[in-house]
Amino acid sequence: MPNERLRATLLDSDYDERSLAAELGLDPKSIQRWITREVTPRRSTALRAAKVLGVSSLWLWPNLETDRRAASQAEIVTLYPHRSEVPRHLWLDLLATAKKRVWLYANASLFLPEDNPESIDIIQRKVASGTDIRILMADPDSELCIRRGVEERLFDAIPSRVRMALSYYAPLVGISGIDFRLQQETLYNSIFVYDDDMLINQHVYGMYGYMAPILHLRRMEGGDFFDMYVRSFNRVWEISSQIEESNFWKQRATSIGRQS
Repeated sequence: MPNERLRATLLDSDYDERSLAAELGLDPKSIQRWITREVTPRRSTALRAAKVLGVSSLWLWPNLETDRRAASQAEIVTLYPHRSEVPRHLWLDLLATAKKRVWLYANASLFLPEDNPESIDIIQRKVASGTDIRILMADPDSELCIRRGVEERLFDAIPSRVRMALSYYAPLVGISGIDFRLQQETLYNSIFVYDDDMLINQHVYGMYGYMAPILHLRRMEGGDFFDMYVRSFNRVWEISSQIEESNFWKQRATSIGRQS
């Protein structure tokens, strides 16, 4: 059955089969098969074609929705019932092998340098090779950080853990190529991105972070599970502040200055 939606869209556009094929770097016969044989292109190609034509890819190829769900489910590597059950070597292996990006988003990420002291040195070395390093933690003086301690029945322990973590990560502050920020928003999930692998600490109200589940994702073309968490990371990143601008860091610098 012909794809009449695609045929009509082409007629209403500035493209024909040949020019659309040229725009997408394809053979015109591919476009013909999309129309006459109702062939569905790969999701990435369909998205590009729909963007060129100015319409929704799902309107042109409704079965892409099924493909999207399958690809998203395939992104799930595994689920650990508790963060404490994630193999210790996995955190270090993902960090050591990452080349494109290392993004860390949590209240404290204290367990990383405590369990793997070499992680700070590894991050420093990554910068030299051009890895995109982003570190995002809670502002220990923020109302929501203090409230998180109440929710987990740790009270002032959460802000204290953040301050302790910042002491571990302090050598990374000010290094060119490392973007270090503090945020004052609600932490729904801790997100750790290593190239196309992601570990997500799915926090549960009233439960300690190490008791909450960890979801391991690996990005796949056509899926949007991984990219959804990337978008979440970016939303918080956009409204966070450089660590050097925080009262915590200014007070720390003043205290160090006095001691010296």
